[in-house]
Amino acid sequence: MPRKSPYVLTLTADQRRELEARSRRYTLPYRDVVRAKIVLMAAQGLDNDEIAARLDTRREIVSKWRKRFYEAGLAGLEERPWGGRPPVFSP
Repeated sequence: MPRKSPYVLTLTADQRRELEARSRRYTLPYRDVVRAKIVLMAAQGLDNDEIAARLDTRREIVSKWRKRFYEAGLAGLEERPWGGRPPVFSP
């Protein structure tokens, strides 16, 4: 039985326009294109399993990006800084 996501996405016209542009842009990194496609499909009402199958990725990845967009909008699709101590190189 497929699980239903609690994060139901509705897009504004500006958000939809931006995500569609990102999903078609071949000069962007592949990860950004996939994130845009995930959000667009989620806004169409598809569940995580269906989106994962169409994009050939894991359901957990789809769930992560759906949640981050729900919480932070377009800014949630950007890379976050990695945690931990910064690398130190000796001279």
